Amino acid sequence: MTAQDNHSALRGERRFNEPLARFTTWRVGGPARQFYRPADSADLLQFLASLPEDEPLLWLGLGSNLLIRDGGFAGTVIATQGRLDGMDLVTANELRVEAGVSCAQVARFAARQGLCGVEFLTGIPGTFGGALAMNAGAFGGETWTQVTAVETVDRTGRLHRRSPSDFKVSYRHVERPGEEWFLAATLRLEPGDVSESQRQIRELLERRNRSQPIGLPSCGSVFRNPPGDFAARLIEAAGLKGAVMGGAQVSEKHANFIINRGDATAADIEAMIRQVKERVKATSGVELITEVHIVGDAAGGNS
Repeated sequence: MTAQDNHSALRGERRFNEPLARFTTWRVGGPARQFYRPADSADLLQFLASLPEDEPLLWLGLGSNLLIRDGGFAGTVIATQGRLDGMDLVTANELRVEAGVSCAQVARFAARQGLCGVEFLTGIPGTFGGALAMNAGAFGGETWTQVTAVETVDRTGRLHRRSPSDFKVSYRHVERPGEEWFLAATLRLEPGDVSESQRQIRELLERRNRSQPIGLPSCGSVFRNPPGDFAARLIEAAGLKGAVMGGAQVSEKHANFIINRGDATAADIEAMIRQVKERVKATSGVELITEVHIVGDAAGGNS
């Protein structure tokens, strides 16, 4: 089958020069040269097989934890939200979840099945694929704690079935074997009480709503917490809570959040990130590490 035949057989949505701001929770970012939303896993594998080997790829879930620069992404964006969204019980206490399912959906589904251990996922504003990619965590829980099996795909469209031991997992970081991306994972959970799990989920949501700027465009936490401390405390101690740069502002509710006040550019947000890192380093000696991934080209074309 030729590359042209490959493209003609695709069933997903394929667009060019697609503005990305509406696909990110910060509501900023330039266009993708090519944008693809697969119909399902099989369609995704076929699409990947049709791409040139050196095509730059960016996987996009809910668009949280991601800053796309104003010049956009000169490659292919693969959008999984709402497409790779399968979730089902494999055994009585094992749950298989595809990459495009939102973390909050995973928490609620597990609770309804009487399974506990992933209630914390309700506090993560992204897809399960993104949570796997960075070992996302909240309220003391981490994604990889319950993972027993992983399904990935490489850029040629080949499927791999792997065990957690194939990955090097640490705080907010996961090293993958080669150039592979997450398609799904299986979680082993503990039997629990439905009403108790649902109560925990409600309580965690209430805590998040009290402490975080929910409803305003942000990416979630911008910086990792350094060992034995909190990024928000260091930022506040540096006098940056509420600081403004262009349309970007350090949240007055939670200093580890940078919000888009409505007219921010990606450049505003990136400049604010740099200022926070520099000021915290100067005042406390701590080198904050960004949790957010910054990709793409500046408006002038420089990455």
